[in-house]
Amino acid sequence: MPELIILGSSNAVPSEGHETTHMVLVGEARLILIDCGSNPLVRLKNVGLQALDVTDLILTHFHPDHISGVPLFLLDSWLLGRQAPLKIFGLEPTLERLRQMMALYEWHAWPGFFPIEFQPVLEDEMAIVLESNDIKILASPVDHMIPNIGLRIEARKSGRVLAYSCDTSHSEAVIRLGRGADVLIHEAAGRMFGHSSAAQAGEVARQAGVQKLYLIHYHTWDFDPRPLVEEARQAFPGSVELAVDFQRIGI
Repeated sequence: MPELIILGSSNAVPSEGHETTHMVLVGEARLILIDCGSNPLVRLKNVGLQALDVTDLILTHFHPDHISGVPLFLLDSWLLGRQAPLKIFGLEPTLERLRQMMALYEWHAWPGFFPIEFQPVLEDEMAIVLESNDIKILASPVDHMIPNIGLRIEARKSGRVLAYSCDTSHSEAVIRLGRGADVLIHEAAGRMFGHSSAAQAGEVARQAGVQKLYLIHYHTWDFDPRPLVEEARQAFPGSVELAVDFQRIGI
């Protein structure tokens, strides 16, 4: 069955043992990297995966902690001999800024560089991102400082559903995105513009009727995040855990 592996769980400031938030979805025929705030090559290798096997990259939004590792990931993949095309999914504003960033590195002049296929995601609720024989990924705009998407991953064979809020303040769109999901991964950076507290994450989980809540994108620099679990439990009666680096979540 598909499996989501957390490669990083921290907010924008990483710490020892907590890289910035990104993850990889392992399917039967696709290996899908979700965000790339740091170079994921070593972390992929640590969980038994190879960067050259990544088929797709989904970029939720154009903030440094979610996208700044893309140039190194592309460069290293090229240096390691990648020839297969890589599909990059995201909202059009995200993809356009990525193209501008890569132009600064003159990537079109890299000899023998592998093909990149940009795949714009519609800025609509439940927009289809990609489909394969075992998974379907949908996206909805969420409430952040810039255009951003949360994701809904549906496993075709098991019928299980995992939703990911990405960076967002309390959002009705996230509640709809996660409706009835087995797992909701929701950010808990704190109650501020464009972000949510653990209590707000718990409230979203309760309203969405999910089975299990994982908190992610929380503070880790000189901060103990463990009390966030109890904070979320005040609003959500189901199971609550902190998402941690290298954790595997079956779908």
